[in-house]
Amino acid sequence: MALIEDNLYRKIKKATGKAIGEFNLIEEGDRIAIGVSGGKDSYTLLHILESLRRRSPVKYEIVAVNVDAGYPGYRTSVIEEHLKEYGFSHRMETTNCYDIIEEKRTPGTSYCSFCARLRRGVLYSLAEELGCNKIALGHHLDDFIETLLLNQFYSGTLKAMTPKLLADNGKHTVIRPMVYVEEQDIIKFTRHNGFPVICCACPVCGVVDQKRKRMKRLVREMTEEIPHLRRSMIGALGNVQPRHLLDRSLGDF
Repeated sequence: MALIEDNLYRKIKKATGKAIGEFNLIEEGDRIAIGVSGGKDSYTLLHILESLRRRSPVKYEIVAVNVDAGYPGYRTSVIEEHLKEYGFSHRMETTNCYDIIEEKRTPGTSYCSFCARLRRGVLYSLAEELGCNKIALGHHLDDFIETLLLNQFYSGTLKAMTPKLLADNGKHTVIRPMVYVEEQDIIKFTRHNGFPVICCACPVCGVVDQKRKRMKRLVREMTEEIPHLRRSMIGALGNVQPRHLLDRSLGDF
């Protein structure tokens, strides 16, 4: 099987390559574990990194890693079939995260954040077992700016995501190569190539976090008035002016 190499493919590939170069996300000899959940973002990241790898003067390896949290109905066979069809090196890992969540989660707390913490721990362990020094995640441009707005509106912090971060375990580096790729392009790319997107099958699957949903709507509405809004906001994250902020640790007050 081969991807449809149209203008959209080239656009996403160029944006991803730009981020890799600007933030030094991939280096000679890297072995990268790519978290593949069965969603549009992780499929796109996997295919674009593989495409870049084939033509890159920098030699690196990738391995697709799927963490099955144990939710009834999660169709890992669909993901594995796709990985085999395209010849990806991969690892499918089944866990009991669902049972742990059901037993330990405090009522009223976020289901998704608890699940994410557990799966992240599994991903770190698998990366070490597979000899991977980096872990690639499929967060895109919209995720970055929505997180920035969420933190400003609800947490009172000027914080978003970073394209490159030392993992919680202090051993691996987490990279987000699609920081410059807009979600709308990922949606189109996924549809054009017929990627078999599946739901994680958790009890809240398909229920968008209401706060993030509001941020998405806000960005969408403002983009009608300011077409370059997304690019301006992602640019602002790399153009910080500490002297014009209120953090006393950054200036003389």
